[in-house]
Amino acid sequence: MSLRNRSMAACGNGIGPCAARGVIAGALLCSLGIAAAPADPGEPATRPGLAVDRPARPNIVLILADDLGWTDLSCSGSRYYETPNIDRLRREGMYFPQFYVSQNCAPTRACIMTGQYAPRTGVYTVTNLDRGPAAARKMNVPRNVTNLPRDRATVADVLKSAGYATGMFGKWHLGEGQEYQPSARGFDEAIVSAGRHFNFRTNPGVDVPEGAYLADFLTDRAVEFIEKHKGRPFFLYLPHFAVHVPLEAKERWIEHFKAKSPADGHKNPTYAAMIASLDESIGRVMGKLDELKLSDRTVVIFLSDNGGVGGYAAAGVDAGEITDNRPLRSGKGSLYEGGIRVPFVVKYPPMIEPGTTCDTPGIHVDLLPTLVELAGGRLPKQPLDGASLVPLLKDAKASIDRDTLYYHFPGYLQGQPGSWRTTPVGVIRQGDFKLMEFYEDGRLELYNLKDDPSEKTNLADTMPEKARALRDRLAAWRQDLKAEMPTLKSVEKRAAK
Repeated sequence: MSLRNRSMAACGNGIGPCAARGVIAGALLCSLGIAAAPADPGEPATRPGLAVDRPARPNIVLILADDLGWTDLSCSGSRYYETPNIDRLRREGMYFPQFYVSQNCAPTRACIMTGQYAPRTGVYTVTNLDRGPAAARKMNVPRNVTNLPRDRATVADVLKSAGYATGMFGKWHLGEGQEYQPSARGFDEAIVSAGRHFNFRTNPGVDVPEGAYLADFLTDRAVEFIEKHKGRPFFLYLPHFAVHVPLEAKERWIEHFKAKSPADGHKNPTYAAMIASLDESIGRVMGKLDELKLSDRTVVIFLSDNGGVGGYAAAGVDAGEITDNRPLRSGKGSLYEGGIRVPFVVKYPPMIEPGTTCDTPGIHVDLLPTLVELAGGRLPKQPLDGASLVPLLKDAKASIDRDTLYYHFPGYLQGQPGSWRTTPVGVIRQGDFKLMEFYEDGRLELYNLKDDPSEKTNLADTMPEKARALRDRLAAWRQDLKAEMPTLKSVEKRAAK
Protein backbone atom coordinates (compact mmCIF):
# COMPACT_ATOMS: atom_id res chain seq x y z
CA MET A 1 0.00 0.00 0.00
CA SER A 2 1.46 3.36 -0.93
CA LEU A 3 1.47 6.21 1.54
CA ARG A 4 -1.68 8.22 1.06
CA ASN A 5 -1.25 11.84 0.20
CA ARG A 6 -1.06 13.90 3.36
CA SER A 7 0.39 17.00 1.79
CA MET A 8 -0.47 20.00 3.88
CA ALA A 9 -2.87 22.64 2.52
CA ALA A 10 -3.43 25.06 3.38
CA CYS A 11 3.63 42.61 30.29
CA GLY A 12 6.99 41.36 31.14
CA ASN A 13 7.76 39.32 34.26
CA GLY A 14 11.21 38.92 35.74
CA ILE A 15 13.18 36.28 33.87
CA GLY A 16 16.06 34.27 35.34
CA PRO A 17 19.44 35.36 33.96
CA CYS A 18 21.98 32.89 32.69
CA ALA A 19 23.91 31.43 35.62
CA ALA A 20 27.29 31.56 33.87
CA ARG A 21 28.56 34.95 32.74
CA GLY A 22 31.81 36.77 32.14
CA VAL A 23 34.99 34.81 32.77
CA ILE A 24 33.08 31.80 34.08
CA ALA A 25 30.93 31.66 30.96
CA GLY A 26 33.96 32.01 28.72
CA ALA A 27 35.78 29.21 30.52
CA LEU A 28 32.75 26.93 30.30
CA LEU A 29 32.27 27.58 26.58
CA CYS A 30 35.96 26.99 25.91
CA SER A 31 35.78 23.70 27.81
CA LEU A 32 32.96 22.70 25.46
CA GLY A 33 34.99 23.60 22.41
CA ILE A 34 33.05 26.77 21.61
CA ALA A 35 34.50 30.22 21.08
CA ALA A 36 33.24 32.86 23.48
CA ALA A 37 30.77 35.39 22.09
CA PRO A 38 32.24 38.46 20.41
CA ALA A 39 32.34 41.57 22.57
CA ASP A 40 30.11 43.26 20.02
CA PRO A 41 27.05 40.99 19.69
CA GLY A 42 26.41 42.41 16.25
CA GLU A 43 29.66 40.89 14.93
CA PRO A 44 29.02 37.37 13.70
CA ALA A 45 31.20 34.44 14.66
CA THR A 46 33.09 33.21 11.62
CA ARG A 47 34.17 29.82 10.32
CA PRO A 48 37.11 29.00 8.08
CA GLY A 49 36.14 29.47 4.45
CA LEU A 50 32.96 31.37 5.23
CA ALA A 51 32.24 34.01 2.60
CA VAL A 52 32.45 37.52 4.00
CA ASP A 53 29.43 38.61 1.97
CA ARG A 54 27.07 35.93 3.26
CA PRO A 55 23.56 37.13 4.20
CA ALA A 56 22.95 38.54 7.67
CA ARG A 57 22.41 35.90 10.31
CA PRO A 58 18.75 34.98 10.59
CA ASN A 59 16.74 34.96 13.76
CA ILE A 60 15.73 31.43 14.75
CA VAL A 61 12.42 30.38 16.32
CA LEU A 62 12.13 26.71 17.30
CA ILE A 63 8.63 25.66 18.44
CA LEU A 64 8.22 22.19 19.94
CA ALA A 65 4.82 20.64 20.65
CA ASP A 66 4.45 17.90 23.27
CA ASP A 67 2.74 14.61 22.26
CA LEU A 68 1.27 15.99 19.02
CA GLY A 69 0.73 13.18 16.51
CA TRP A 70 1.65 13.04 12.83
CA THR A 71 -1.99 13.41 11.72
CA ASP A 72 -3.06 15.89 14.42
CA LEU A 73 -3.13 18.91 12.09
CA SER A 74 -5.83 19.93 9.66
CA CYS A 75 -3.11 20.41 7.06
CA SER A 76 -1.96 16.81 7.54
CA GLY A 77 -5.38 15.34 6.99
CA SER A 78 -7.41 15.81 10.16
CA ARG A 79 -11.04 16.66 9.52
CA TYR A 80 -11.68 17.34 13.24
CA TYR A 81 -8.72 19.32 14.59
CA GLU A 82 -8.26 22.92 13.40
CA THR A 83 -4.82 24.44 12.88
CA PRO A 84 -5.08 27.46 10.54
CA ASN A 85 -1.81 29.03 11.69
CA ILE A 86 0.24 25.88 11.29
CA ASP A 87 -1.48 25.43 7.92
CA ARG A 88 -0.21 28.89 6.98
CA LEU A 89 3.29 27.98 8.14
CA ARG A 90 3.14 24.93 5.88
CA ARG A 91 1.95 26.98 2.89
CA GLU A 92 4.81 29.43 3.39
CA GLY A 93 7.50 26.86 4.13
CA MET A 94 8.72 23.30 3.58
CA TYR A 95 7.12 20.17 5.00
CA PHE A 96 9.06 17.00 5.82
CA PRO A 97 6.57 14.08 5.91
CA GLN A 98 9.30 11.68 7.06
CA PHE A 99 10.82 13.40 10.06
CA TYR A 100 11.78 11.39 13.12
CA VAL A 101 12.23 11.97 16.84
CA SER A 102 12.50 9.71 19.91
CA GLN A 103 9.65 7.64 21.27
CA ASN A 104 9.06 10.04 24.18
CA CYS A 105 9.94 13.50 25.32
CA ALA A 106 13.22 13.69 27.28
CA PRO A 107 15.43 11.90 24.73
CA THR A 108 14.08 14.02 21.88
CA ARG A 109 14.98 17.17 23.81
CA ALA A 110 18.46 15.86 24.57
CA CYS A 111 19.00 14.98 20.90
CA ILE A 112 17.84 18.42 19.75
CA MET A 113 20.03 20.23 22.25
CA THR A 114 23.24 18.23 21.65
CA GLY A 115 23.00 16.80 18.12
CA GLN A 116 23.80 13.40 19.65
CA TYR A 117 21.93 10.11 19.63
CA ALA A 118 20.72 8.75 22.98
CA PRO A 119 23.59 6.26 23.53
CA ARG A 120 26.02 9.21 23.70
CA THR A 121 24.09 11.14 26.37
CA GLY A 122 22.46 8.21 28.19
CA VAL A 123 19.10 10.04 28.05
CA TYR A 124 16.78 7.28 26.79
CA THR A 125 13.50 8.09 28.48
CA VAL A 126 11.83 9.94 31.36
CA THR A 127 12.87 8.70 34.83
CA ASN A 128 13.85 5.01 34.49
CA LEU A 129 14.11 2.20 31.91
CA ASP A 130 12.73 -0.59 34.12
CA ARG A 131 9.07 0.33 33.70
CA GLY A 132 6.24 -2.12 34.31
CA PRO A 133 6.06 -5.26 36.48
CA ALA A 134 9.52 -6.68 37.26
CA ALA A 135 8.31 -10.25 36.76
CA ALA A 136 7.26 -9.44 33.21
CA ARG A 137 10.60 -7.90 32.23
CA LYS A 138 12.93 -10.49 30.72
CA MET A 139 15.99 -8.24 30.76
CA ASN A 140 18.09 -6.19 33.14
CA VAL A 141 18.37 -2.67 31.79
CA PRO A 142 20.97 0.12 32.02
CA ARG A 143 20.57 3.17 34.20
CA ASN A 144 18.85 6.06 32.46
CA VAL A 145 20.41 9.52 32.64
CA THR A 146 17.95 12.26 33.60
CA ASN A 147 20.37 15.22 33.79
CA LEU A 148 21.87 16.19 30.45
CA PRO A 149 25.64 15.79 30.98
CA ARG A 150 27.34 19.07 31.74
CA ASP A 151 30.21 18.37 29.36
CA ARG A 152 27.89 18.58 26.33
CA ALA A 153 27.48 21.80 24.46
CA THR A 154 23.89 22.69 23.62
CA VAL A 155 22.61 24.44 20.53
CA ALA A 156 21.97 27.43 22.79
CA ASP A 157 25.63 27.44 23.87
CA VAL A 158 26.70 27.45 20.22
CA LEU A 159 24.31 30.19 19.11
CA LYS A 160 25.09 32.31 22.15
CA SER A 161 28.78 32.09 21.27
CA ALA A 162 27.88 33.32 17.77
CA GLY A 163 26.35 36.48 19.21
CA TYR A 164 22.71 35.44 19.48
CA ALA A 165 20.36 36.43 22.28
CA THR A 166 18.94 33.14 23.55
CA GLY A 167 15.62 32.52 25.25
CA MET A 168 13.67 29.45 26.32
CA PHE A 169 10.12 29.36 27.66
CA GLY A 170 8.33 26.09 28.43
CA LYS A 171 9.13 22.45 29.15
CA TRP A 172 12.82 21.67 29.68
CA HIS A 173 12.95 18.07 31.02
CA LEU A 174 16.75 17.76 30.93
CA GLY A 175 17.61 18.12 34.60
CA GLU A 176 16.19 19.41 37.86
CA GLY A 177 19.24 20.85 39.65
CA GLN A 178 20.04 24.50 39.05
CA GLU A 179 23.24 23.58 37.21
CA TYR A 180 21.14 21.62 34.70
CA GLN A 181 18.52 24.28 34.12
CA PRO A 182 18.37 26.12 30.76
CA SER A 183 19.77 29.29 32.36
CA ALA A 184 22.99 27.31 32.91
CA ARG A 185 22.91 25.62 29.49
CA GLY A 186 23.30 28.58 27.15
CA PHE A 187 20.02 30.45 27.53
CA ASP A 188 20.20 34.11 28.54
CA GLU A 189 16.55 34.12 29.56
CA ALA A 190 14.46 31.15 30.62
CA ILE A 191 11.21 30.26 32.32
CA VAL A 192 10.47 26.58 32.81
CA SER A 193 6.96 25.26 33.34
CA ALA A 194 5.16 21.98 32.71
CA GLY A 195 2.87 19.56 34.47
CA ARG A 196 -0.36 21.56 34.41
CA HIS A 197 -2.10 23.86 31.96
CA PHE A 198 -3.94 25.88 34.60
CA ASN A 199 -2.67 26.77 38.09
CA PHE A 200 0.89 26.05 37.02
CA ARG A 201 4.17 27.00 38.64
CA THR A 202 7.30 28.37 37.03
CA ASN A 203 11.04 28.08 37.60
CA PRO A 204 12.22 30.66 38.41
CA GLY A 205 9.06 31.76 40.14
CA VAL A 206 7.33 34.69 38.46
CA ASP A 207 3.94 36.29 38.82
CA VAL A 208 1.27 34.39 36.90
CA PRO A 209 -2.11 36.03 36.24
CA GLU A 210 -5.03 34.26 37.87
CA GLY A 211 -6.69 31.83 35.48
CA ALA A 212 -3.79 31.96 33.01
CA TYR A 213 -3.51 29.15 30.49
CA LEU A 214 0.06 27.87 30.16
CA ALA A 215 0.25 27.99 26.35
CA ASP A 216 -0.90 31.63 26.43
CA PHE A 217 1.51 32.53 29.25
CA LEU A 218 4.50 31.01 27.44
CA THR A 219 3.52 32.80 24.25
CA ASP A 220 3.35 36.12 26.14
CA ARG A 221 6.94 35.55 27.24
CA ALA A 222 7.98 34.53 23.72
CA VAL A 223 6.60 37.62 21.98
CA GLU A 224 8.11 39.84 24.69
CA PHE A 225 11.47 38.22 24.00
CA ILE A 226 11.12 38.88 20.26
CA GLU A 227 10.20 42.51 20.88
CA LYS A 228 13.09 42.96 23.30
CA HIS A 229 15.71 41.54 20.93
CA LYS A 230 14.35 42.70 17.58
CA GLY A 231 17.51 44.67 16.88
CA ARG A 232 19.94 41.72 17.03
CA PRO A 233 19.94 38.04 16.04
CA PHE A 234 17.98 35.93 18.51
CA PHE A 235 17.27 32.25 19.14
CA LEU A 236 13.86 31.60 20.65
CA TYR A 237 13.13 28.06 21.85
CA LEU A 238 9.44 27.63 22.68
CA PRO A 239 8.85 24.05 23.91
CA HIS A 240 5.17 23.94 24.79
CA PHE A 241 3.73 21.53 27.34
CA ALA A 242 0.66 21.31 25.09
CA VAL A 243 -0.80 18.89 24.15
CA HIS A 244 0.45 16.60 26.93
CA VAL A 245 -1.94 15.29 29.58
CA PRO A 246 -3.66 16.32 31.78
CA LEU A 247 -6.31 17.19 29.23
CA GLU A 248 -7.11 20.79 30.17
CA ALA A 249 -8.32 23.46 27.80
CA LYS A 250 -10.20 26.73 27.57
CA GLU A 251 -13.94 26.24 27.73
CA ARG A 252 -14.79 28.21 24.60
CA TRP A 253 -12.68 25.87 22.50
CA ILE A 254 -14.06 22.76 24.17
CA GLU A 255 -17.61 23.85 23.36
CA HIS A 256 -16.57 24.59 19.78
CA PHE A 257 -15.31 21.05 19.22
CA LYS A 258 -18.22 19.41 21.05
CA ALA A 259 -20.36 20.69 18.20
CA LYS A 260 -18.23 18.96 15.56
CA SER A 261 -18.56 15.38 14.33
CA PRO A 262 -15.60 13.07 15.06
CA ALA A 263 -13.57 11.89 12.08
CA ASP A 264 -10.85 9.28 11.52
CA GLY A 265 -10.41 8.52 15.21
CA HIS A 266 -10.08 12.21 16.11
CA LYS A 267 -12.90 12.83 18.54
CA ASN A 268 -11.83 14.28 21.90
CA PRO A 269 -13.07 17.90 22.17
CA THR A 270 -10.70 18.81 25.02
CA TYR A 271 -7.67 17.51 23.15
CA ALA A 272 -8.83 19.34 20.03
CA ALA A 273 -9.20 22.52 22.11
CA MET A 274 -5.61 22.11 23.35
CA ILE A 275 -4.40 21.82 19.76
CA ALA A 276 -6.34 24.99 18.91
CA SER A 277 -4.58 26.91 21.69
CA LEU A 278 -1.22 25.58 20.52
CA ASP A 279 -2.08 26.79 17.03
CA GLU A 280 -3.08 30.22 18.40
CA SER A 281 0.35 30.46 19.99
CA ILE A 282 2.08 29.85 16.69
CA GLY A 283 -0.15 32.45 15.07
CA ARG A 284 0.79 35.03 17.70
CA VAL A 285 4.52 34.38 17.25
CA MET A 286 4.24 34.66 13.47
CA GLY A 287 2.09 37.77 13.89
CA LYS A 288 4.74 39.44 16.04
CA LEU A 289 7.41 38.65 13.44
CA ASP A 290 5.18 40.17 10.77
CA GLU A 291 4.48 43.25 12.88
CA LEU A 292 8.19 43.88 13.43
CA LYS A 293 9.02 43.13 9.78
CA LEU A 294 11.24 40.24 10.86
CA SER A 295 9.50 37.41 8.99
CA ASP A 296 11.78 37.56 5.97
CA ARG A 297 14.88 37.12 8.09
CA THR A 298 13.63 34.59 10.60
CA VAL A 299 13.81 30.81 10.44
CA VAL A 300 10.67 29.30 12.00
CA ILE A 301 10.67 25.57 12.77
CA PHE A 302 7.75 23.58 14.14
CA LEU A 303 7.73 19.93 15.23
CA SER A 304 6.54 17.58 17.97
CA ASP A 305 8.65 15.67 20.49
CA ASN A 306 7.06 12.26 19.81
CA GLY A 307 4.00 10.66 18.28
CA GLY A 308 0.46 11.10 19.51
CA VAL A 309 -1.09 9.16 22.39
CA GLY A 310 -3.18 6.72 20.42
CA GLY A 311 -3.15 4.01 17.80
CA TYR A 312 -2.39 1.37 20.41
CA ALA A 313 -5.49 -0.79 20.11
CA ALA A 314 -4.91 -1.40 16.41
CA ALA A 315 -1.34 -2.47 17.28
CA GLY A 316 -2.58 -4.89 19.95
CA VAL A 317 -1.47 -2.69 22.85
CA ASP A 318 -3.63 -1.65 25.79
CA ALA A 319 -2.43 1.87 26.59
CA GLY A 320 -5.39 4.24 26.28
CA GLU A 321 -6.42 6.34 23.30
CA ILE A 322 -6.55 10.14 23.01
CA THR A 323 -5.93 10.56 19.29
CA ASP A 324 -5.29 8.32 16.29
CA ASN A 325 -2.06 8.20 14.27
CA ARG A 326 -3.36 6.14 11.34
CA PRO A 327 -2.11 5.23 8.83
CA LEU A 328 0.96 5.00 11.07
CA ARG A 329 1.20 2.13 13.53
CA SER A 330 0.98 2.60 17.31
CA GLY A 331 1.86 5.81 19.18
CA LYS A 332 3.94 7.54 21.84
CA GLY A 333 6.32 5.18 23.60
CA SER A 334 6.58 2.86 20.62
CA LEU A 335 9.31 2.71 17.99
CA TYR A 336 6.82 1.87 15.28
CA GLU A 337 6.15 4.83 13.00
CA GLY A 338 3.26 6.24 15.03
CA GLY A 339 5.57 6.78 17.99
CA ILE A 340 8.53 8.40 16.25
CA ARG A 341 7.34 10.12 13.05
CA VAL A 342 6.05 13.66 13.61
CA PRO A 343 5.04 16.85 11.76
CA PHE A 344 8.06 18.99 10.80
CA VAL A 345 7.78 22.34 9.02
CA VAL A 346 10.44 24.96 8.29
CA LYS A 347 9.85 28.48 6.98
CA TYR A 348 12.69 30.76 5.84
CA PRO A 349 11.68 32.97 2.88
CA PRO A 350 15.19 33.78 1.53
CA MET A 351 15.99 30.09 1.20
CA ILE A 352 12.81 27.99 1.05
CA GLU A 353 10.33 27.92 -1.79
CA PRO A 354 6.84 28.24 -0.27
CA GLY A 355 4.59 25.20 -0.21
CA THR A 356 7.31 22.65 -0.90
CA THR A 357 7.62 19.10 0.42
CA CYS A 358 10.91 17.29 1.05
CA ASP A 359 10.63 13.50 1.10
CA THR A 360 14.17 12.91 2.42
CA PRO A 361 14.00 11.51 5.97
CA GLY A 362 15.26 13.82 8.69
CA ILE A 363 15.77 13.32 12.43
CA HIS A 364 16.09 15.34 15.63
CA VAL A 365 19.91 15.23 15.74
CA ASP A 366 19.94 17.18 12.46
CA LEU A 367 18.68 20.36 14.12
CA LEU A 368 21.92 21.43 15.80
CA PRO A 369 24.12 21.25 12.67
CA THR A 370 21.34 22.83 10.62
CA LEU A 371 20.90 25.80 12.93
CA VAL A 372 24.63 26.30 13.36
CA GLU A 373 25.11 26.43 9.59
CA LEU A 374 22.25 28.87 9.18
CA ALA A 375 23.73 31.07 11.92
CA GLY A 376 27.27 30.92 10.55
CA GLY A 377 28.51 29.52 13.85
CA ARG A 378 31.15 26.94 14.80
CA LEU A 379 30.22 23.35 15.50
CA PRO A 380 31.09 22.22 19.03
CA LYS A 381 34.03 19.88 19.58
CA GLN A 382 31.89 16.87 20.44
CA PRO A 383 30.77 13.94 18.28
CA LEU A 384 27.71 14.92 16.25
CA ASP A 385 25.33 12.39 14.74
CA GLY A 386 23.17 14.65 12.61
CA ALA A 387 23.50 16.17 9.16
CA SER A 388 22.72 19.74 8.19
CA LEU A 389 19.41 20.00 6.34
CA VAL A 390 20.42 23.30 4.70
CA PRO A 391 20.97 21.69 1.25
CA LEU A 392 17.42 20.36 1.41
CA LEU A 393 16.00 23.69 2.52
CA LYS A 394 17.56 25.25 -0.57
CA ASP A 395 16.37 22.44 -2.86
CA ALA A 396 13.91 19.77 -1.70
CA LYS A 397 15.31 17.36 -4.31
CA ALA A 398 18.93 17.75 -3.19
CA SER A 399 20.80 15.10 -1.22
CA ILE A 400 22.67 15.11 2.08
CA ASP A 401 25.61 13.02 3.19
CA ARG A 402 23.56 10.58 5.26
CA ASP A 403 21.32 7.70 4.27
CA THR A 404 20.76 5.88 7.56
CA LEU A 405 18.89 6.67 10.78
CA TYR A 406 19.42 4.75 14.04
CA TYR A 407 17.69 4.09 17.35
CA HIS A 408 18.73 2.20 20.47
CA PHE A 409 16.23 1.76 23.28
CA PRO A 410 17.49 -0.65 25.99
CA GLY A 411 14.45 -0.55 28.27
CA TYR A 412 10.73 -0.98 28.77
CA LEU A 413 7.75 1.35 28.43
CA GLN A 414 4.56 -0.16 29.74
CA GLY A 415 0.97 0.32 28.69
CA GLN A 416 -1.70 -1.13 30.91
CA PRO A 417 -0.74 -4.16 33.08
CA GLY A 418 0.39 -7.01 30.85
CA SER A 419 0.89 -4.76 27.82
CA TRP A 420 4.02 -3.03 26.52
CA ARG A 421 4.31 0.04 24.34
CA THR A 422 7.84 -1.19 23.72
CA THR A 423 10.33 -3.73 24.99
CA PRO A 424 14.10 -3.30 24.46
CA VAL A 425 14.68 -2.71 20.76
CA GLY A 426 17.06 -1.30 18.18
CA VAL A 427 15.94 0.31 14.92
CA ILE A 428 17.67 1.19 11.69
CA ARG A 429 16.18 2.92 8.67
CA GLN A 430 18.12 2.92 5.41
CA GLY A 431 16.38 4.15 2.30
CA ASP A 432 12.83 2.81 2.30
CA PHE A 433 13.64 -0.12 4.59
CA LYS A 434 13.25 -0.17 8.37
CA LEU A 435 14.51 -3.02 10.55
CA MET A 436 13.55 -3.53 14.19
CA GLU A 437 15.64 -5.89 16.35
CA PHE A 438 13.95 -6.89 19.60
CA TYR A 439 16.62 -7.67 22.16
CA GLU A 440 14.68 -10.11 24.36
CA ASP A 441 14.60 -12.85 21.73
CA GLY A 442 16.48 -11.44 18.73
CA ARG A 443 13.28 -11.20 16.69
CA LEU A 444 13.59 -9.15 13.51
CA GLU A 445 10.89 -7.14 11.77
CA LEU A 446 11.61 -5.64 8.35
CA TYR A 447 9.32 -3.17 6.61
CA ASN A 448 9.35 -1.32 3.30
CA LEU A 449 7.96 2.02 4.43
CA LYS A 450 7.38 3.28 0.92
CA ASP A 451 4.99 0.42 0.17
CA ASP A 452 3.86 -0.28 3.72
CA PRO A 453 3.89 2.83 5.96
CA SER A 454 1.48 1.09 8.35
CA GLU A 455 4.09 -1.64 9.03
CA LYS A 456 1.68 -4.50 8.42
CA THR A 457 3.90 -6.85 6.39
CA ASN A 458 7.07 -8.18 8.04
CA LEU A 459 9.57 -8.96 5.27
CA ALA A 460 12.29 -10.45 7.49
CA ASP A 461 11.61 -14.02 6.34
CA THR A 462 11.14 -13.20 2.67
CA MET A 463 14.17 -10.86 2.49
CA PRO A 464 16.62 -12.52 4.92
CA GLU A 465 19.77 -11.09 3.33
CA LYS A 466 18.43 -7.55 3.60
CA ALA A 467 17.43 -8.16 7.21
CA ARG A 468 20.88 -9.55 8.09
CA ALA A 469 22.69 -6.67 6.40
CA LEU A 470 20.68 -4.07 8.29
CA ARG A 471 21.03 -5.97 11.57
CA ASP A 472 24.82 -6.10 11.12
CA ARG A 473 24.97 -2.39 10.34
CA LEU A 474 22.85 -1.60 13.41
CA ALA A 475 25.16 -3.72 15.58
CA ALA A 476 28.24 -1.95 14.19
CA TRP A 477 26.66 1.42 14.98
CA ARG A 478 25.91 0.34 18.57
CA GLN A 479 29.49 -0.82 18.99
CA ASP A 480 30.84 2.43 17.56
CA LEU A 481 28.79 4.46 20.05
CA LYS A 482 29.53 2.01 22.89
CA ALA A 483 25.80 1.70 23.52
CA GLU A 484 24.89 0.01 26.78
CA MET A 485 22.92 -3.18 26.17
CA PRO A 486 20.27 -4.81 28.34
CA THR A 487 21.07 -8.34 29.47
CA LEU A 488 18.79 -11.34 29.83
CA LYS A 489 17.83 -12.29 33.37
CA SER A 490 18.46 -15.88 34.34
CA VAL A 491 15.37 -18.08 34.37
CA GLU A 492 15.82 -18.64 38.09
CA LYS A 493 15.94 -14.95 38.89
CA ARG A 494 12.86 -14.25 36.81
CA ALA A 495 10.98 -17.02 38.56
CA ALA A 496 11.93 -15.61 41.94
CA LYS A 497 10.48 -12.18 41.19
